[in-house]
Amino acid sequence: MDEAEFMRGRVYGAEHGDPGPRTGRAYAQLVGGPLDGLLLDVTGTFGTGVPESVALPTEIGRYGPGGRAVYAPRPTDGRRFDWQGDIR
Repeated sequence: MDEAEFMRGRVYGAEHGDPGPRTGRAYAQLVGGPLDGLLLDVTGTFGTGVPESVALPTEIGRYGPGGRAVYAPRPTDGRRFDWQGDIR
């Protein structure tokens, strides 16, 4: 996948009317699970480094409303976060 194709995705948490990536922002692609294919805006979010994992609220995971999908950065590619499972 080239850079242009990567940036065509929808951004997690973005407004429905403007779901695409924005210039000057950094994104990681969510891989697997209920949020597969969405982009996560990671611009300035992690300060001292990339977290071990992130728990993202979603209504379409195993636990429905109130549930979270857990994603962790891929060790070989920090631009991709792999699904680890769902939590309440």
